[in-house]
Amino acid sequence: MNVEVTSLPGIGVRKEFSLSKVDRRIGIVDHRDGGTDLIFTKVGDPDSTVQIPLSAVEARTLASLLGAPQLVAQLREEHRELDGVSTRSMLVPPNSPYASRRLGDTELRTRTRASIVAVLRAGQVLASPGPEFVFASGDMVVVVGTNAGLDAAASILTDG
Repeated sequence: MNVEVTSLPGIGVRKEFSLSKVDRRIGIVDHRDGGTDLIFTKVGDPDSTVQIPLSAVEARTLASLLGAPQLVAQLREEHRELDGVSTRSMLVPPNSPYASRRLGDTELRTRTRASIVAVLRAGQVLASPGPEFVFASGDMVVVVGTNAGLDAAASILTDG
């Protein structure tokens, strides 16, 4: 995949690529002030750009959503032959009682027998987080366990 990177003097950097199934380009503008915009453009018509400003939480959530399916698919494949073991990704919502709190505070493994094996944050995979790991709103958490354990884990991350 060829990603075009364009310096935008006084603004930041534009990074985009062409989509294979539609006549569009998609990308982001990383602003010098730390802001991020999601952009969509018709191929060959830069004036048609639609620019959507994203908050830091929205940008992290989008990055996690885009990265999570590949990681979850890989883990599902690895656990495919283990009866009763499933893998699921879960979002830490902004109103989660565990946003800005330590993984150990959830007592998730003790309460559910499910394990958090990775966290996707801002497009980065944080593998095997320990009890000192601090959740952020918008984190995409990858959990392995039984279906009942995964349901309980989702409830804990959402409601406490």
